[in-house]
Amino acid sequence: MAFILYLDRICLGEIVKSASFKAEMPLEKEQVGTILGGFFLAYALCQVPGGWASDRFGGRRMLTIYIVGWSVMTAATGFAGGFWGLLLARLGCGAFEAGAYPTCGGLIRRWMPFSSRARANSVVALGGRVGGAIAPLLTAWMIVAFGNWRPALVIDGVAGIAIAAAWWGIVRDRPEEHPWGNAAERAILPATAAERPPSLAALGGTLAAICRTRSVWLISLVQAAVNVGWAFLVTWLPTYLAEARGVEAIAGGRMVTVVLACGMVGMFCGGFLCDWTTRRLGRRWGRVAPIVIGGGLACAAYLACPWMPTAWGVVACCAAVSFANDLGVAAVWAFSQDVGGRNAGTVAGWGNMWGNLGASLSAKLLPWVIARWDADKDWREVFLVCAASYVVAIVAALGIDPRRPIE
Repeated sequence: MAFILYLDRICLGEIVKSASFKAEMPLEKEQVGTILGGFFLAYALCQVPGGWASDRFGGRRMLTIYIVGWSVMTAATGFAGGFWGLLLARLGCGAFEAGAYPTCGGLIRRWMPFSSRARANSVVALGGRVGGAIAPLLTAWMIVAFGNWRPALVIDGVAGIAIAAAWWGIVRDRPEEHPWGNAAERAILPATAAERPPSLAALGGTLAAICRTRSVWLISLVQAAVNVGWAFLVTWLPTYLAEARGVEAIAGGRMVTVVLACGMVGMFCGGFLCDWTTRRLGRRWGRVAPIVIGGGLACAAYLACPWMPTAWGVVACCAAVSFANDLGVAAVWAFSQDVGGRNAGTVAGWGNMWGNLGASLSAKLLPWVIARWDADKDWREVFLVCAASYVVAIVAALGIDPRRPIE
């Protein structure tokens, strides 16, 4: 599920710089930024409704709907005839994708013991990073193979429908509902069988509790700031390599794949790191430490980018950003499960909403920085803005406390 989610999310960053797309869609850079940012805006605004619906109606049912929905929208992007068609299709794709990770957060809370919670989050998110790493290279290959950008989107959409069918057939909302489980397995899992699904009437109280919780606001700021820096890798890095470093499309796809592949390693390591630091430092500082460590490394790597003499030097720095960024992802999601309880999907959706508002801001902010501040077009100011975003994340992370649930 996470694999196809990220494949569909990231593929457009490669498509918009292809020759066939530019020939059919003569769009300004600001319009491309609006389309790329529009996805993240819809994705952000639908996080809380998507997470709440899964808390209320179950992850099996709702995520099947979500996967089918965004797969249809991805295929529809391949039939778009202009700016508005592209924008509407990407808005729809973002809206359906919004419920995916909040739904997984609620399922992990029910299906994994606390000691393994961060690792479980990292494994799910790892699927996304695999899709993200393969997306640039696979998309570039399909564009060349078919001689056009449209078939790649249709193929991705059809693959998503198949994954939705597999999700419905395999997944169950709770361990006691799954025919493959047994009593010994259920005995080591959290006791959630007696929990009542949150009602619509209770949603207002849940949101009020979220708004009263300082740690939730701070983790939301962490997610927003981190995504400002991370979104560069999946939106504007291909364009930077092409325009500032003269890298051809296929070579650029390989480079971006290398960058995002390092995020896979960071994601996998981050789950083990968070569970280990939680055992050593306790729940509060154990959740904070991976975020601070990753943020510091990512900031340093972005600051080094302008001084790299070659494209591969920049790629190495961006690969370090990708690795370091993902060290903290499992800790962020574990925090949402720690404080959310039966509303874990809603709380995760709240934090992810702010995170993707940050990504949406990045898609528009970075072209603005290039146009207003970057007189010599070397993108140095862009890298400084990305580095500063991680400083904000580190400061915010130091104030969170996952030991205090919203209920």
